Amino acid sequence: MPYFIYRITERPIRMLEKIEQHDSYREASARAKQLRAEENEGAHGVIKMIHAETELHAEDLLNEVRDTALVLGDD
Repeated sequence: MPYFIYRITERPIRMLEKIEQHDSYREASARAKQLRAEENEGAHGVIKMIHAETELHAEDLLNEVRDTALVLGDD
């Protein structure tokens, strides 16, 4: 399964822009880190890397609403 790198912007609406696709984790991870470093200078969105079967599957995973983690403590 390939690794996909996306730029996610939230304004004016949430948009996913596929930037690249890599077959190995090492290549994808290094490239995502490089893009994040460049992105911090311009702040045009968030760079995410995801492992998925297809581009459509990757976008479905990126659009999933995740529950917030529960914080356990003394009541």
